[in-house]
Amino acid sequence: MRIFIFLFLSILLLSCSEKKQVKTFSTVKVTDLFTDSVSIRALEVMQGSVAFAGTGGVFGALDLQSGQIRIKQQRYDTIYPEFRAVAHTPSDFFMLSAGRPALLFKTGNQGLMELVYKEDEEGVFYDAMAFWNEKEGLAAGDEMGGCLSLLITRDGGSTWNKMDCADLPETIPGEGAFAASNTNIAIVGDRAWIGTTEGRVWFTPDKGRSWEVFETPVRSDEPTLGIYTLDFYSDEVGIAMGGDYTNPEGMAGNKALTEDGGRTWELLAEGGLPGYTSCVQFIPDTGGQGLVAVSYSGIYYSSDRGKQWSSLSAEPFYTLRFVNDSTAYAAGKFRISKLEFQ
Repeated sequence: MRIFIFLFLSILLLSCSEKKQVKTFSTVKVTDLFTDSVSIRALEVMQGSVAFAGTGGVFGALDLQSGQIRIKQQRYDTIYPEFRAVAHTPSDFFMLSAGRPALLFKTGNQGLMELVYKEDEEGVFYDAMAFWNEKEGLAAGDEMGGCLSLLITRDGGSTWNKMDCADLPETIPGEGAFAASNTNIAIVGDRAWIGTTEGRVWFTPDKGRSWEVFETPVRSDEPTLGIYTLDFYSDEVGIAMGGDYTNPEGMAGNKALTEDGGRTWELLAEGGLPGYTSCVQFIPDTGGQGLVAVSYSGIYYSSDRGKQWSSLSAEPFYTLRFVNDSTAYAAGKFRISKLEFQ
């Protein structure tokens, strides 16, 4: 009996310790770290720095310890590309331009960027990029020839190959993604999810070797409606958000949650905040309960997996990334800022 009681108490204490108390936030402190005439929709938190790329071919990195900014401008022929997608591995930084021609650059020798992929076909438009690991990565773009434009690398980003439409599900005509925040792709383990303008989610369980498509209830009945952003906390729990950037106050059919890996989705907070959303991210170490969403209307927070939201600030941003459970870095029009949630 003593052994039984001891084991019971040990299990009870262990289970209680595993239920980490989730922080709740009521305010956010916004500190601008970089201001310039460049619009930034893509940034990555790397080891000790925040790397970014934006309009006018501008890219750079912010050193988080010293606060020093290093800025460069990428030119191709007579073009200064507009970058809306970036990604990184432990050794390299990548940036991908929106529009034609599609230009994908990788860190080269002496810190210069090397062009590793170019696509100059009518209708080409890439929206997001992410890596599964240091060797394998994915870039996603709008429909061409009846399927999404999907690029895969298996060699650390030195070469990229476009998937054949014969190996992919069919698209709805005109289906693509919104290049609003480089969060059209979510990756957990070997899996990846892509949110589209048609309110659908493309899913691969095996790092891009096979694909299937799931329907969501996110509204897509107008060209400016659909999924703008999605994030997964685990291989089961994920959120997709969007709306209409031309009607930012619209709050119907723009937030959905999955708890089965994307196969089924349920609408959240119908008629409630937030409206149009360009980026949503799960807060680390919150058990998939904490969420922050941003748009040019402000910063919004949920502590209950998106059932209810509150407005923390009217500060406008396009995208953000967390470094821990209370600090994130965000980018928008003419700025990169540090967000401290309290």
